[in-house]
Amino acid sequence: MTIDHERFELQNKDGDPIRGDVRMTEAPKADAAIVICHGFKGFKDWGSFPYIAEQLAGRTGFPVIQFNFSGNGVGADLLNFTELDKFEANTFSKELSDLRTVLDTFETGQLPGVDARRRFGILGHSRGGISTIITGAEDERVKAIVTWNAVSYLDRWSEEKKADWRREGRIGILNARTGQTMPLGIGLLEDYEKNADRLNLQAAASRLQIPYLIVHGSADESVPASEAELLAAAAPQESSQHVVIDGGGHTFGGAHPFKGTTEHLEQVIDLTADWFARHL
Repeated sequence: MTIDHERFELQNKDGDPIRGDVRMTEAPKADAAIVICHGFKGFKDWGSFPYIAEQLAGRTGFPVIQFNFSGNGVGADLLNFTELDKFEANTFSKELSDLRTVLDTFETGQLPGVDARRRFGILGHSRGGISTIITGAEDERVKAIVTWNAVSYLDRWSEEKKADWRREGRIGILNARTGQTMPLGIGLLEDYEKNADRLNLQAAASRLQIPYLIVHGSADESVPASEAELLAAAAPQESSQHVVIDGGGHTFGGAHPFKGTTEHLEQVIDLTADWFARHL
């Protein structure tokens, strides 16, 4: 099956670029679309994610949108962390706003090569699950969501770390793949503290009125599988499903650069494609 691929660039409310892609079949299904939200230190062109988008487009028939959050740190070359100033200034609320910008633009039919869409499914990986769950609870256009290895809470810092953060105005996070020390500005912590109620993921999951598929690898080395259990316990039982991928890691065997698919990756793509095909 042929998958068409179009690139786009939007501006968020602050004038920063949101760079993305639309992948779809030659005759995509009408009205709905799938949006993919990448995780922390992730980006739309990381490893297996272009393959995931192609597979979801082909298997569901819906257009699939990928985009880089404006503060993810990857610049115009789409592959390297050349915008560490934007990474430092990023916040959870900015990512939520970026996702809304993407949905708003798609709804008005301004993305290339595809008509307007008014119903959305969202897939979020790891930290991308934050925007996925909260937007699913807040935005009536979202009709189904899926999270892969998502976090279940945001306050992941010790009091000592917070004190250092406030004193220095930033903390550094090592990117093991690139060797870069990536700065997190104090604005991220302040955003969480100011908006703790909105950013309470388990509370947001409990308010979901749409189908929610929770997928987590039992061998996730970054986010413990117990966090999926917390999300599953919070979400309405009648409209949610929790699936554990036995032996699955944080990226389900996907690597950067992409070295081909894996059994675990195919499992989660199958589950996700089926969920969106049934519920969108």
